[in-house]
Amino acid sequence: MRIRSILLLLAVLLTAAFVALNFDEFNRLSPLSLGFTSVQAPLPMVMLLALVAALVVFLLFSAYAKSAYLIENRRNARELKAQRELADKAETSRFTELQQYLAAESHAMVERDAQDSQRLDERLADLQADLESRIEQSGNTLAAYIGELEDRLERATGKPVIEAESNRLR
Repeated sequence: MRIRSILLLLAVLLTAAFVALNFDEFNRLSPLSLGFTSVQAPLPMVMLLALVAALVVFLLFSAYAKSAYLIENRRNARELKAQRELADKAETSRFTELQQYLAAESHAMVERDAQDSQRLDERLADLQADLESRIEQSGNTLAAYIGELEDRLERATGKPVIEAESNRLR
């Protein structure tokens, strides 16, 4: 029991003990005015009944307030649970969307990498072909210069240069 309940019960018990000890005095008649008429009634008993009535009204109000609080609390708990479920669903939905987005981006990145790799391979092949043709052109140009030099030497010496060179190496 809470301290308020204990104090309320103690107050009721003390009042009941006071009434029991002074019961004769509580039953003595007195003239009471109600405004439009007068009646004979025991004043302490009327006051005691008014106190009991106020206590009953207070207890009813307290019970009503507590039940209203519990009903509101349950309604809030249901709403909170519904909102939590909505938030969980939204979070799950966001995770699913994020997963799909990441999968799509990953797939797009793989495709871009494949295209870039293919373009790089094509570019390297073009560069290799260009380099080979330049090397061949340089070789042809060098062969033409060497041939021209051989012709000049043959004209100047009168002998073929290749035969003279091969005889010298032997």
